Parts: sequence; C-alpha cells; structure tokens
Amino acid sequence: MTPVANSQMWSQLLDPLHALPASALVATIPLVIVLVLMGVLRKSGLVAALFGLGSTAALAAMVWQMPVPLIGWSLAYGFAFAAWSILWVVFNGLWLYNLTIAIGSFDRLRRWIAERASGDACIQATLVAFCFGALLEGNAGFGVPVAITAFLLVGLGFQPRRAVLVSLIANTVPVAFGGVGVPIVALAGVTGLDVMKLSAAVGRQLPFLSLLLPAYLTLVVGGWSGLRRTWPVALVAGGTFATAQFLVSNLWGPYATDVVSALTSTFATVLWLRVWSPEPHPDSAPNPKASHSAASDSPTRVSLRDVLTGWFPWAVLSVVMIGWSYFQLFPIAQRLVPIPRLHNGVLIALYQKPYSAVFAFQPLAGGTAVLVSLLVTAVWFRVAPRVLLDTAVKTLLQLRVPGLSVLMIVGLAYLYNYSGMAYTLGAALAGVGPVFPFVSSVLGWVACFLSGSDTSANLLFGNLQVAAAHQLNLNPILMAATNSSGAVAGKMISPQNIAVGVTTVGLIGEEGRVLQSAFWHSILFAALIGLLACLQAYVVPGMMP
Repeated sequence: MTPVANSQMWSQLLDPLHALPASALVATIPLVIVLVLMGVLRKSGLVAALFGLGSTAALAAMVWQMPVPLIGWSLAYGFAFAAWSILWVVFNGLWLYNLTIAIGSFDRLRRWIAERASGDACIQATLVAFCFGALLEGNAGFGVPVAITAFLLVGLGFQPRRAVLVSLIANTVPVAFGGVGVPIVALAGVTGLDVMKLSAAVGRQLPFLSLLLPAYLTLVVGGWSGLRRTWPVALVAGGTFATAQFLVSNLWGPYATDVVSALTSTFATVLWLRVWSPEPHPDSAPNPKASHSAASDSPTRVSLRDVLTGWFPWAVLSVVMIGWSYFQLFPIAQRLVPIPRLHNGVLIALYQKPYSAVFAFQPLAGGTAVLVSLLVTAVWFRVAPRVLLDTAVKTLLQLRVPGLSVLMIVGLAYLYNYSGMAYTLGAALAGVGPVFPFVSSVLGWVACFLSGSDTSANLLFGNLQVAAAHQLNLNPILMAATNSSGAVAGKMISPQNIAVGVTTVGLIGEEGRVLQSAFWHSILFAALIGLLACLQAYVVPGMMP
C-alpha cells in the first residue's frame, strides 16, 4: 500500500528524558512489572498483562507524549491482530484437540507413545514435547503446542506444572521457522535482506541448540541418572532434528523446515526405540501410580488401526498447512484496512520514516486452515454435530481467561512499539559496541517475551538489528538471524504462550508459578545464542552465508 502523507503526523520521541540510558530504563518499567507480577508475586497472566498494559499507556502518554487517540488506535490494532491472527488459530487448534479427545483418537495417540516410550519419563518428554511439539509448532503455534503436549504428558503421568515446564522448554527451537516459515519471511520483508540467506543463517545457529535440547529436557525430567540411562534416544532425536533443520533451511528455505525436521526426528526416534530400549529403573516413570493406572486401563499392544486413528488428525493438519502455504503467495479475498489516525500517522524517529498500520484481514488465514483440518477429521470419523458443538463450547470456556490475557499482552506490545518505547530501548542497547552480537540475542528475547511471537519480534527489532550492524561493521545477515534465534528463548516465558499453554492442565491462574520455573532456563538459552552469535561475528565469520 502506498504511504499517504499525513500533515498531522506525530513523531516518536527517541530520548524523551534527554538522557538515553535513563529513557531506556524507564522504557523497561512495563517489562519489569509483568515479570515481577508473574515471576515474583506469582499473579495470573491476566493480572500481569492488565497492569503492564496500564503502565505502558501511562508512560506513552506522560513520558513519550503520545496523543491519546493514537494510544487508543494502537491498542485497537493490537486487539484486532490478537483476535484474528492468534486467537483464531488457538481456538481452532484447541477445538481440534478437544475433538480428538471426544472421539478417542487422542487416547490412542497417548497409548502409542506410552508403548513406544516404555513408560520412561525422559523418553516420553523427548517424543511428546520435543518431536510432537515441533510438529504442532510448524502447523499451529501461538501456545497450542504447549497446551496439547502438556495435556498429553499429564496423561502419561507427569505432574501438571512439570508437564507445562517441559513443554515450554521444548517449544523453542522450532519457533524461529514457525508455520510455513512466516517468521523468516517477515524478517526478510522488514529488513530487505534475502529470505534464503536469512533462512540459512538461522539454520546455522539453531541446530546447535536443537542437538542439545532433548538431552537438556532429559536432565530436567530425570537428572543425570536419566541422561545416563537414555542418552542414545536424546542423541538420535536431537541429531536427526538438527540435521534436517540445517539441510532444509539451507537448501530448501524456511517454509517446511519445522514439519520436515519434526517428522524426521519422530520417525528416527521411534525406529531407534524398536531396536534399543533403556534398562528399567524405579525412577524412570513420571508418576508411578499414574503410569500404573494408565497402563492398567490400556492393552499392552497398540494395533495398527489404533496408530492410524491416533495420528490421522495431526497428519491431516500437516498436509493441509503445507498446502495452505500457497494461499499466502496468492492472497485471496484479502482486505487491507488502514487503521484510522495510526496508519502513517506516526513518524519513527530512529529511521525517520512513517509507520504503517494496516490490518490485513485474510479469511484464509492459518486459523482457517486448522478449521479445515478439523472438519476433515470430523467427516472422516463421522462425528455427530452435537459432539462438534459441545467441543466448540468447551474450547470457548477454556479460552475465556487466557484469551483476555492474550488480548492484553498483544495490545501492550503494539502500544510499546507505536509509542516509540521499543525503539528507545533498542537504540540504547545498540550502543553497547563490540558486545552487540550478544545483546542482539537479548533484543530478540525481549521482543518475543513482549509479543509472544517470533514473527512479531522480527517485525519489532529486525530493522534495528540491521541498522546497528551497519554502524558497527557487523554482518547484517548475522544480526537479523540472531534476533530470530534469540527470540525462541523469550517464547518460553512469554505471558501469551504461558496463558494458552496452561488451559488444558488445570493451571489457569497459576501462570506466575509457571513463568518462575521457566525463567532461568530462558535466560540460559538466550545467553547460549548470544555467545554463538559472538563466535560467528568474530571467530568464525565464514559460518554465515
């Protein structure tokens, strides 16, 4: 859309306090409020999001001097994006999950995994949270993988909070590519860099983490004894995922990286478990009583028909989502709606260019693809209309509070962006000099923590990363890629991700405890990506395309 001149354009204040470090420190207040309320005071995600949103609005008006109408339109834009681009996907993803429970398909999948994993909690975490979770991330994302895999782990005997923690940690390495490569495509669009080079660059960072992640999950679940007992499974799962992730992202591009990597890792791990299994150990079960009960309710062998029934909905979802990606190349019936007053009504002080605000309403969005998969599943299993309606109502009830949390936190992210607070923080961090490659990962972490989306993180700070790279004579491809890779660590503790993730395991209202348990894992992952970026910037620059 061609920019329209706006004679009443408001210019963001990059340094409202006339001291950039002080302005940046004030800009962190909303982030600190959300982190303290959830991680320290253990308040719910909705409470933290409301207070965070309120503080952002107050600072935007009083410190950054953003006109009140623009504050309102920024929030409206964020709410619209959250409703259609996020909650529409989440609703249909959880509806599909609830439907598979109602028709017994999900239980067959649980029994198949229990049989393949031999009741060992470490292997269950690898198969469910890492392999199956990555497949769901490539097809749905936005918290759906955490919600579904956490419930599946609880069904296998995990305690609810431990199940959510394991699912959150696993929901990292697939995030940078996401559904049909959208985060990388968005990063290319906002930076003007080549999409294949960005895909290759991210594909030369995350595989290191992918290789280690199953072993890390094993340590979280079973400690060092669990890792000694099941390290071959962790090596096969991580090694095959990392190899596929590297090859597909470098040779094919970002579009099918997650789906191919997840399927490759799943098949390789299952085949390995057919020829090797760990020695039985009294501490190997996640919850001996629960596992014993589950085992006593199920036959010891799962038939081929059970396997096909259990996997059918998710196989359909994968096929539909890959095919659906072609609609993104040829948008059908898309309606572009400029946001009143906001579209080209804000001047980005850092870049001296108008800030567009156009809501792209695409009826054939990702959530619609999930709905089509659900309807195909309903027809295949001859589901009665009453069952469809009951599961839809159940899903709506599950999403009442989490849905409001998502609206508030995305509204906060949009206001944080359009008010200029994000650019103030980014500009301050960009002035750190030679350690910027490490800080680059932190910027991605902050952006994804705020928005809950790697795509949004790339849109938020992707250009900033490239501008800083040129100023510091660094590789812009590396810095942009590090933004996307660092963001995967922030996804783990994003209030949006946690809010959706707790819906299925009875932990709504306990998001603060969940964040607290995941926080230091998130910091460690961001630091590892930052250190890798430093090595690629100064020691082995030839690793980058």
